[in-house]
Amino acid sequence: MKKIIAAISIASVLVLTGCSQVGAAATIGSTKITQAQVQTSIDTILAERAKVDTSQMQLETGEALNRSQLRFFIVSKLLHEVAADDKITVTKAEIDTRRASIISQIGGADKLPQSIAGAGIASINLDAYLELIIISEKMTTAATAAGVDPNSVGAEIQKQITAKADTLKITVNPRYGKWDAVAGDIVANDPASPAASPATAP
Repeated sequence: MKKIIAAISIASVLVLTGCSQVGAAATIGSTKITQAQVQTSIDTILAERAKVDTSQMQLETGEALNRSQLRFFIVSKLLHEVAADDKITVTKAEIDTRRASIISQIGGADKLPQSIAGAGIASINLDAYLELIIISEKMTTAATAAGVDPNSVGAEIQKQITAKADTLKITVNPRYGKWDAVAGDIVANDPASPAASPATAP
């Protein structure tokens, strides 16, 4: 699942500034992603890791974990906005069905905690992750049905999200890093940059 979400974290042209709203990790148009939201995801992930064997996992920690969780909220907002424009919706039944399918694939519900720990997903965000996966699949299906060459579907979806990000004027709090429009990712600040400041990662 982590690879799927990474695949839809598409390069976008974003405006990087310091957030004017106190407590904001990022703002997307009028929507505020709070530092508390990001920290809750991080705290949940760390608590859940402590309950399973992670000795064979390559896990994000510190600033990398901060960035990955903020990235999730940014990508989630962008995809929901594009989906709304395209009149794409996801029902709870679809999410429940996808969850059941995944549980079956991994060998039972008792395996779920270890699986999501390895994927870097907080359990409180699992349904939201599944919703994003379903949205991306529906966007792919819609683009193909509209006549887009299957080999160009990814680029077409990227174009939509780039346009949406540019319209909404996203800002990212420098304490989490900076947005690299080429990579489509939040990356670490240059340590020499005056914008760099300690992250809130544990």
